[in-house]
Formats: sequence, structure tokens, C-alpha cells
Amino acid sequence: MTRDAAKGSGRKGGASPRRAAPPGRGPRPAAASEGKPRPQPAKKAPRPTEGPEQGQTPSFRRPAAELVALFGFHAVREALRVKRRKLLDIYATQAAADRLEGEIANAGLRPHIVQPEDLTHRLGATAAHQGLMLEARPLEPIDLSEISSRSGVVLVLDQITDPHNVGAILRTAAAFGVDALVTTERHAPEMAGVLAKAASGGLEHVDVVAVVNLSRALQELGEMGYQRIGLDSEAPVDFAELRLRRPVALALGGEGKGLRRLTKENCDDLARLDMPGPIKSLNVSNACAVALTLTLRRLGI
Repeated sequence: MTRDAAKGSGRKGGASPRRAAPPGRGPRPAAASEGKPRPQPAKKAPRPTEGPEQGQTPSFRRPAAELVALFGFHAVREALRVKRRKLLDIYATQAAADRLEGEIANAGLRPHIVQPEDLTHRLGATAAHQGLMLEARPLEPIDLSEISSRSGVVLVLDQITDPHNVGAILRTAAAFGVDALVTTERHAPEMAGVLAKAASGGLEHVDVVAVVNLSRALQELGEMGYQRIGLDSEAPVDFAELRLRRPVALALGGEGKGLRRLTKENCDDLARLDMPGPIKSLNVSNACAVALTLTLRRLGI
């Protein structure tokens, strides 16, 4: 058979069988795809975290004078329930949001679902936030003349600077139904953050009066009819023996230094808390609780 006959035979019988590629060589790519990589299928995006606001990155407000951050379960819950301040936004883990679902809804807020580390980054490594942070406005300040007398008992803090102590005092004050807490504008902790957490919601229930001059404030309380009693470990009179009358203002001194001279001079009485055990002094927040117990019991409140 001639070469031409062989070609004709191949056309009649259909396309010639494809010749095997030599060893080490693969099939040639199509001309249209030469030099261009094949497109890879797009990866599926991970499902967003389930929650009221799915997959959103938290955008916290910048710290400012007219912004407070409340954290911790009790502090946030009481702020949501009492509604004494303007509430802005709440950030919570899914579990914490579920736990306070009713309170959050009743406050007219929608929670931003975040991770615990988001709150730790915002509040600091030492903040025991319990998966909750509420951005809000500070409580509206009040004047001494605006104190609403119910129990007839007011606490006066003389430059107590530890937020844990002031928070514990506020918690005790709320438990005993104290009308107000008077403190100085300077040499006093911020009424938010750690203090609010230590107060366990007490901050939302006790009026706070911040004054420039504590001695002048004590004078004004005296003019309003308050019996002003300074708690002093060196006082000559035992508090339990002191004659009490309503209304009464109990003055507590700062950690270590106690009441200042002008504070003592503007008190009607100075009294000590006699303790029966070998330890004669108490932490200021514990002393506050003892004094309030004695005061309310003897006044029949």
C-alpha cells in the first residue's frame, strides 16, 4: 500500500488513533489556556457567630468624660433595671446576653455579641467583666439640698480613694437603705468601672453628692438638721453608747490617715467602734457596715 493510500484509508475509517506521548512528556495544553493559570474555586466564608448582631467586629466608644463603662453581671443588670442613667450600648458574650435577655430588651437595647477577649482588650486584663460591658452616661449629679430623706441616714467619705472600698461602701449603703453618699470631687475614685463592679449594683440605688469642700458640706448638713458623727478609732466615746437622733450623717476617714482635722472639727460627735476581739481596727467598708447596723437598730429603722 502506498503512503497516499494509507492516508485515504485513515480518513475513511475516521480519525487516526492518538499517538501516545513520549515518556516524560504530558499532553500539550489547549492553546487558549497556554501561559494562564486555571482559576481556583472560591473558598466558602466561615459562618458568622450566631447572635443578635452576627459577625460584627466590636467598635467600642473612645473613653471620654461623658462616658462610663460598667462591667460585671450585677453592675450591668442593675443599670438596665433601674434606668437612672442614659444607656448607650451593651456588649456581651452570647451566654451573658442570653442570661440578661429580658433586662436588655426592656432597656430598649440590642446586644453586640463579642468574645471575652474583646472585652478584656477594652477593659484591661484585671477587669472581671463576666462577659458584659455597658456603655452609658454618668449619673446625673445632685446637690446636698436635693437629698431625698427616707431612712434619714447619709454617709460622708473623707478622701477615701480605693475604688474597691468605696464600691463596698456603696453596696452596703444600698443594702441598708442609705439616702445618699457625700464625697469629694478630688481624691475620690471614678463612679464607674472597678468601683461599680465592687458595688454590685449599689451605685444605681444610692444618690452620690460630689462636693468641692467637705468641711463646708458638713456645715451645710448641720444647718439641715443632721447629727454629724465622725468615726475615729481614737475617739473618747464608744459608738454604741452615743445618743443618736435622725437625721444622721456618718463620716468615714480615708485609708490609713482617717478623718482630717477640719472634718473632725465640723462633726457634732466623734466616736469609736469597740471590738471585743484581739483585732481592734476594721477595714473602712467593714466599719461602715458595723456603724450602719448599730445606727439603724438604735433608731428603729
